[in-house]
Parts: sequence; structure tokens; C-alpha cells
Amino acid sequence: MATQAKRPKIGDGPAMNPLPDFLGWCNTVGLVLCNKVCVSKEGTVAQYGMLATDDIEVGEVLFTVPRSALLHQDTTAVSVVLENERSSLESPSGWVPLLLALLYEYTSPQSHWRPYLSLWTDFKTLDHPMFWSKEERDTLLRATGIPEAVDTDLANIQREYTDVVLPFIAKHPDLWNPDTHTLDLYTQLVAFVMAYSFQEPQEEEDSDDDDNNKAPNPPMMVPMADMLNHVSNHNANLEFTPDSLKMVCVRRIRRGEEVFNTYGQMANWQLLHMYGFTEPHRGNSNDTADIPVGNFYKVAAQGAQSELDRQLVEEKQVVLRQVMQEKEVFVFGKEGCLTDSELQSALKVLCMSKEDFSEFKDNEGWEEDEDEDVSLAFSNEGLSGLKVSWKWLIHRAAGLTLKSYEEEQDVKSDQELMEDRVAFEALSSRKRNALQVRCGQKSILHRLMELTGS
Repeated sequence: MATQAKRPKIGDGPAMNPLPDFLGWCNTVGLVLCNKVCVSKEGTVAQYGMLATDDIEVGEVLFTVPRSALLHQDTTAVSVVLENERSSLESPSGWVPLLLALLYEYTSPQSHWRPYLSLWTDFKTLDHPMFWSKEERDTLLRATGIPEAVDTDLANIQREYTDVVLPFIAKHPDLWNPDTHTLDLYTQLVAFVMAYSFQEPQEEEDSDDDDNNKAPNPPMMVPMADMLNHVSNHNANLEFTPDSLKMVCVRRIRRGEEVFNTYGQMANWQLLHMYGFTEPHRGNSNDTADIPVGNFYKVAAQGAQSELDRQLVEEKQVVLRQVMQEKEVFVFGKEGCLTDSELQSALKVLCMSKEDFSEFKDNEGWEEDEDEDVSLAFSNEGLSGLKVSWKWLIHRAAGLTLKSYEEEQDVKSDQELMEDRVAFEALSSRKRNALQVRCGQKSILHRLMELTGS
């Protein structure tokens, strides 16, 4: 029996079924599907999915996609134009060449990729928060971090389209048309790339030079692989070889079970932001909650006993902003703090005496204790053993963060809604997804307060 949908359904209308055309196209491009699986709209958790028709053992290849069947800037019909003007298509996202390819291929009746792209007749049915109204985002996703991320996305998309894409389109009116290839369609295709594209991992190098500064590989569309749905406890994984990409079984799959890929270790807020769905929060082992660094500053200031103490806290903030650089939040998972070194640094400084802080500034920092196991100290098992002043700061900062989720008192609490199955199922998909995000984050913060409350 299928579990809760891991991707929003794509509406293609009752009379349309592009799946047979797509499977026929797969045969023509050399995409080989194992005889132990089938692609189906029935029995899967979303519009499309893959089911096992026989027991599958670990290591068996479920399908193989030749590199010639991957859709990216080098395989599109407009690859020569994109390559010749590559320098003019540079942008912070690095996605412009693929998006221009998709703009062309999706709207071209003669496109080689039409049977593949016809699986998605309306990208707006990808229910990313970027397609919600701003009021919905700010109300349903308050304090989750998603509204701010979406606002940034939309501003970047518009800037990229206006500054990079439109000038390029104007130079090639025989291939693109601003009346057809609009900002609206471009935004939809950004959501499509967010939800369905893959990025090949960087090759591991033995040298210690500037490999860490390499730009990530550009995204690409991988037919068939993008039809698999996600759960954190997945049973298949995509492997990259020089000639092809292969989906390989990593956990035994019994006949009738769905094949699940993984999109990585994703918290529910990330899944909703990038893919338009969530997992049940209790089952998502990768869920996280953020505590803004500013909340620690606020708590420290509230604990100041005098004007001199408040001035000292302000001085510590100035120093910590330099130490923390761009860090704006501390991230907590279900097993403890995931940004433990940064949190430890902040707690050390905020809890220093005036004399120790003066010495800290004079010495431009402190010597690291090599014997100290920071990850253990800030795990759920170790939190209770922290200094009392550190626990107090964490406890109060977590409580301050929890208050930012509060809504009108007459509205049913999130946890009550989650436990009332009838009321939960009556909610819209957007409200259900938002509820999973909020409950997951709040449960982590509540647990954190319990562990630091003594």
C-alpha cells in the first residue's frame, strides 16, 4: 500500500496519458528498463512512479540511461548557440544554459525531447511555495525560513531573466520569442529544474590545490530517474559512469513495492521549498530547526544586570559577527546541533567574564582544545552536561524561536491538528505540507528545551 505522496500530482487531464509515448521514446534512445520494474500511475505515491514487478536484490540495476539521453546544454538542439555565447550566459545560479534549452525544447513541436517533456503539461501544478500567494507563505510558513528563501528566489529569477535571458533572446529571434518565452514560463521551468534535475558529483581529486573552489557541475534532466519519488529511507540510488547513469537497488525491494530514490539528506522545509512536498515529520530523520543567531544576542541582553553588562553584550556581538562571518542561524537536528563548532564559539564568547573577554580580544581568539569532542557535547546525549550558563542561553533562545510560530489563540494548535486525522485530511495540501514543516521544527525545539531546562 502506497505511503503518503512524496511529490505533488501533475495534472494532465482525464483524456491525456503521455506515459506510453514516453516509454516508446525511451526505447528509441537506448534507455534500458529492467524487466523487474514498471513505470505506473497506479499504486505509486505521486502521479508517476516505479513499482517492482518481482523481488529485486541489492546491487541489481533497475534502469540504465545513456548519456546521450540526458537533456542539458550540450544535448539540446540549440547547443551550438549556447556554447558559442557561453560567456554571456553566466549567472550566480549557473542554470541559464539549461533553462534556455528547456524554454526552446518545451515549446518546439519538433523537439526530440517532446515525449519526455510532455509528461509535464503544466508546471504550475508543481506546488512549490513560489507559486503560493505571498499571504499564504507568510501565514502558513511563518518562522520556518521558507518565505524568506522564496522571496530571495523570486528576486533572483526576475533579475536573471531581465539581465541575462532577455538580452540573449533578443539576439536570437529565430529560436526564442519573449512573447512565448516569458518570465512566467521561465519561473515555472526554474521550479521544474529545482524539483527534477540532477547534478553529477565532482570527481574526487588527490591534489590539495583549489579543488574545493570548483563550481558545481551544471544541472541536467535525467529521463526516468526523475520519475522516482523520494523518501529518506530509500531503496535505490543513482550511480554515474562514463557512458551512462544507472539506478541501482541499495535495499531489497519486494514485488509490489515502490522504488524510491533519495534527493539527499533533506529537512522538510528544504523538501517543500525545492520540491513542493514534505515527508511525515516523525519519519523524516533529516528534519531540522533553525535558531537565529540574533535570538542568542537578545537572550544575552535580557540577562544583563546593568548598563555596563548590556554594553559588554553589545561588544561581544560585534566580535562574534566577525567570528561567525555569514552565519545567521544555528541548525539543530533530531540528534543534536548540526553547527556545533559555531554554537560553541558563540556560547563561549557570550558567557565570558569581562576580564576573559578582554584577554580573548587581546589574543585574537583562543587555542583549540584538541581533546574536546564538540559533536558529542552538543548532541542530545551531551546537552545536559553543558555549563549551566550555556544551557540557559540555549533554552531561552529556543523558547524565543518557538514564540515566533505563534498564531491566533482560537486556532487549533498544530499538534492537535496533526493528531486529528479527520481534520488533517480535510486540510488543503498546502496546509498539510506547511503543518508537517512547522510541527517537525517545533518538536525539535521543544525537545531542545527539555534537554536544557535543568
